Amino acid sequence: MADYKVGIVGLGIMGKPMAKNVLKAGYGVVAFDFNQDAVDELVAAGAERGDSGKDVAEKTQVVVTMLPNSPNVEAALFADNGIVSGLTAGKAVIDMSSIAPKASQSFAKRLGELGVEFLDAPVSGGEPKAIDGSIAIMVGGPQATFDKYKALLETMGGDVNLVDTVPGAGNITKLANQMIVAINIAAISEAYSLAKKAGVDPSSVYQAIRTGLAGSVVMDQKSNKIFSGDFKPGFRVELHIKDLQNALDTAHDINVSTPFTAEAMEVLQSLKAHGHEKEDHSAIAEYYENINNLKLQ
Repeated sequence: MADYKVGIVGLGIMGKPMAKNVLKAGYGVVAFDFNQDAVDELVAAGAERGDSGKDVAEKTQVVVTMLPNSPNVEAALFADNGIVSGLTAGKAVIDMSSIAPKASQSFAKRLGELGVEFLDAPVSGGEPKAIDGSIAIMVGGPQATFDKYKALLETMGGDVNLVDTVPGAGNITKLANQMIVAINIAAISEAYSLAKKAGVDPSSVYQAIRTGLAGSVVMDQKSNKIFSGDFKPGFRVELHIKDLQNALDTAHDINVSTPFTAEAMEVLQSLKAHGHEKEDHSAIAEYYENINNLKLQ
């Protein structure tokens, strides 16, 4: 049994299974979310119910947040009855949300002024890896804070790395990850559309190239979903749009050119405009099906 309790705020597609893995590892968990069904599920698994962010922070040594975007994290931390109002010097916040790096840097500064430690630690791997505890976790923040909470992070992830001691480094890394994933899915979708239009079975193309230079984890995870038209959300289009917007904003701030990311963003925006924002980001394939007037199933 761990010698401190962990607060977890945000029990969505990723946060809920991550919280369950913390519980399984023997940590005491105090959970809070506005979705009471999710909280009820955690309580049934052994967690304590938190009444608010403040309540969670008062009862725990470290609070983990897993929320959709920067404004949600800011509200959870600093709004009335939020996490900060229950924190004292020496406690810590680990934000595992995928947000703008500038926001992470701001939160680190504001919490540091209160004597509260902060790590930004976004994740990659989607719901299946959140469930089995094998997500990749990319961390930014002080080495000493990382060392203190690495064992906790390892209950949720199979690959936990301190990228840099600079606040926001974790989210810079996550943006790089999301850029690569989106562009990879788009390239795969274009290639399968080419094969289908030429009369060649895309699934056979996949089997032929998956172990070559074009092969990737993205290809392996998304191909069968694309072939079957299964776009049940593991990671929603609207969340990938959020990540790419943060990537483009950050790139523009520091004068980095990202034309392929911008093109991938337009594909995702087209999907959203046609009502697919709640589907999995592998629905990028549907965009290419539509413009090439074909179906991959």
